[in-house]
Amino acid sequence: MPGAARPVPRAAVHRKGPVSFEIAPTYRSDMRVPARIFASDELLGPMLADDTLTQLVNVATLPGVTGHVCGMPDMHVGYGFPVGGVAATSMPDGVVSPGGVGFDINCGVRLLSTPLLRSDLGKRAEALVHEIARAIPAGTGRNGPWRLSDDELDGVLASGSGWLVRERELGLPEDVLHTESEGMLAGADPDKVSRRAHDRGRDQLGTMGSGNHFVEVQEVDALFDADAARAMGLAEGQVTILIHSGSRGLGHQVCTEYVQLMDRRLAHAGITLPDRQLSCAPASSPEGQAYLAAMAGAANFAWSNRQLIGHRVREAVTRTFPDVGSQDVRVVYDVAHNIAKVEDHAAGRVCVHRKGATRAFGPAHPEMPARYRGIGQPVFIPGSMGTASYVMAGLDSSMTASWGSACHGAGRALSRTAARKKIDGATLRRELESRGIFVRSASNKGLAEEAPFAYKDVEEVALVVERAGLARRVARLRPFGVVKG
Repeated sequence: MPGAARPVPRAAVHRKGPVSFEIAPTYRSDMRVPARIFASDELLGPMLADDTLTQLVNVATLPGVTGHVCGMPDMHVGYGFPVGGVAATSMPDGVVSPGGVGFDINCGVRLLSTPLLRSDLGKRAEALVHEIARAIPAGTGRNGPWRLSDDELDGVLASGSGWLVRERELGLPEDVLHTESEGMLAGADPDKVSRRAHDRGRDQLGTMGSGNHFVEVQEVDALFDADAARAMGLAEGQVTILIHSGSRGLGHQVCTEYVQLMDRRLAHAGITLPDRQLSCAPASSPEGQAYLAAMAGAANFAWSNRQLIGHRVREAVTRTFPDVGSQDVRVVYDVAHNIAKVEDHAAGRVCVHRKGATRAFGPAHPEMPARYRGIGQPVFIPGSMGTASYVMAGLDSSMTASWGSACHGAGRALSRTAARKKIDGATLRRELESRGIFVRSASNKGLAEEAPFAYKDVEEVALVVERAGLARRVARLRPFGVVKG
């Protein structure tokens, strides 16, 4: 196998535009397509210093990969695929790779708008953060408010967030309309989700988890596109709430089992890989079909998880502010950033792997809900809990540039271990609260791992996305309350 562990030299990374670079297939004999990177010079530097670009080159060797693979400006080393990597494989005979989705299947973000203004909250701002923290179980292994029966869990796996709204009245019908794929990835088969995965997810619906997951209470502090912001229901000074969570232990179990299954079947499938973490199977094979069905179920669980979290956040808002009705706390959008989806592109029908990357369809795409047909799909780029997050709108030009994709956040600059060595959680909590950011965290250790300096500059990342023509900036959100696991 070609030297998979060697960082890609700068000479092999060719500038194609102000914020785009490319590694040609001639760089390594096993590459099938070029590797395209969207980054500024500042953001590219760390990618050259470790195995991030090598991982992207490895993705470009997958059987059936087509067009080009992409790296987003927040890209960093991951399991097999880099986090921030996008790849499309031809259907039906190209491969599907669990590592191209990740262990937290359909980790994603949901943005809620409220009729509240930050300037009107006064001392009730801290009360709101406290009420949200009471409502949302957070931290490793924390169970949710509901232990699902087999039938209930299978309903969630098969039908996604719409099941919660229809069958349990946990939310509003418009929540589903303003969720990617209306909160349900087709083709899910609960029988392809193992009993162990079922058991891990049974009591975790409505929970945040740990790591970089959060519920953040924010203020809209800048608008870049007033018309798009108006369509999204956003105005300067408004209070918004951003939810970041995924499929919890259920999704992790699905990924673990199918990585192992495909790894055992590589030789039988005649597939040679530069990195076994890229274990894969033809999408049309029994293993590929089973993974896609199980992955869809886990994705539906994640959308349901964010739906239930969003419902409980909505209740927390109305408890804290009785004059606010539940219908006044609206879902702006909910979008996945760890998923594989079969889509139609100019190259034909492909399976687009987005690992740490957000779908960013433009206004012309037929999947846009009526509310966003004039502006494009909302795209959310969370920063760190001490900086800002961006609301963006997808552009039609992203379809050819990046398989209709943009980045998913600021991206880590330091490992969790390195972050803990630089600051302890108690000190960080005091620093944030001295800046007017109320913090509720289940763990000081986990808080330190998510320190603002552990992430790249979200302002730079958002500008690269805009300059590359993937999405345009609509609004900036500043946190004043953070709830973390």
